[in-house]
Amino acid sequence: MDIDCIPFKKTGYFSSLICDYIDKNQELELFYNRYPTLANFKSQIDEKAKHFPKAHRSILHKAISAQYNNIEATKKTTENLELLQENTTFTIVTGHQLNLFTGP
Repeated sequence: MDIDCIPFKKTGYFSSLICDYIDKNQELELFYNRYPTLANFKSQIDEKAKHFPKAHRSILHKAISAQYNNIEATKKTTENLELLQENTTFTIVTGHQLNLFTGP
């Protein structure tokens, strides 16, 4: 099967800012701490571990658990919710509206 790719810049859909970010343009580095690559995850986790107090974990756990009040959560979901209280648990937030500088 032949596969062809269109670079982001050539789609005409993404702004020059987004294209520059994807291309890791050095002029944008002052707007973010580190570029999200697999190689950078360890240092990101180490940094977050130092600056994310137990109280924040408790708030996160309570807020997400409250969202499941009227839903029968699976055993795995319940276990994962409990893991949020552990210092070794981290989350990655994704979504279709999470774009750099573009808003919802």
